[in-house]
Amino acid sequence: MSSNQKEFVEEIKTEWKRLWRERYDDKVRAEGIALSDYNQLFIDKGTIIHATRDFKALNFREILKEHEILNAERYVSPDPHVGGWTKFVKTQITSQKSERKRSVQQFSKETIEKPQLKKNGRGWLHI
Repeated sequence: MSSNQKEFVEEIKTEWKRLWRERYDDKVRAEGIALSDYNQLFIDKGTIIHATRDFKALNFREILKEHEILNAERYVSPDPHVGGWTKFVKTQITSQKSERKRSVQQFSKETIEKPQLKKNGRGWLHI
């Protein structure tokens, strides 16, 4: 059952990618329009799939739930606001790198001796 379900989800994913790749972008109205029928996604030709105002965006997770697929979250990555790899990298890894850089910079400033001043600190001016 799970292998059949996995194959079906892969078919839906390929159709989802094809929908976004083959859309028509109307620059005057600032919206994207489906060019053909996508039966597995429940989208007809001419349906607005992307717009800038007063529009409910398409959601792949909802399409999987309409097909009654169990554990739809398993096939879709989580929202960036909730979490995921990108949020993990931003919160965990990049913060560690910045702390490491600060400690290295402080250490290097303390150990490096200042060069001898020219003209006893008066610079190049001749008096």
